[in-house]
Amino acid sequence: MAVKSPVVEKDGIYFITFTCCQWLPLFQLTGGHDTVYKWFDYLKSKGHYIVGYVIMPNHLHALIAFKHSDKTINTIISNGKRFMAYEIISRLQQQQATEILKQLSDAVSSSDKKRGKLHQVFEPSFDWKECRNNDFIKQKLNYMHDNPCKGVWNLAANAVDYPHSSAWYYQTGEQRGYEITSYTFLEDIDLTK
Repeated sequence: MAVKSPVVEKDGIYFITFTCCQWLPLFQLTGGHDTVYKWFDYLKSKGHYIVGYVIMPNHLHALIAFKHSDKTINTIISNGKRFMAYEIISRLQQQQATEILKQLSDAVSSSDKKRGKLHQVFEPSFDWKECRNNDFIKQKLNYMHDNPCKGVWNLAANAVDYPHSSAWYYQTGEQRGYEITSYTFLEDIDLTK
């Protein structure tokens, strides 16, 4: 999987963003929010922490604390996107969404087609920012939580009203939706081991 610049570290707190192919609202069209939550479950099972998130109709922002592992962060993200892509394609096939399936098929590069890839569900790259201090973490949390309320989206009047977000936790201190780990808790955890 291509990234704009590879993540060379194997641990740390990262703000990750990836987008559906051609900005299509695939999470919304397929009810695919649960595929993200299943991926989060998998990450937790490997010792990683979900610090914050927002699942938009066509992209995901996540703040993830990666515990040191034998896999690179690039590989972890790539595998997650692949896992979600299979389920999204399956749901589109069940919905008989032939027009969108054709669009995703046409988006596959010729080199990937030669390797047997049938659909391009996500943009090939992802964006990332390492979060080295609490101020930067708070900035990224505010950015992602405000995302549903700004610009063309208007998905909620207030960040806490959007159900596919960790905003409720950071506003109230109560878990709702997907259970996350506060970044303040991570101050006592060594992610390098």
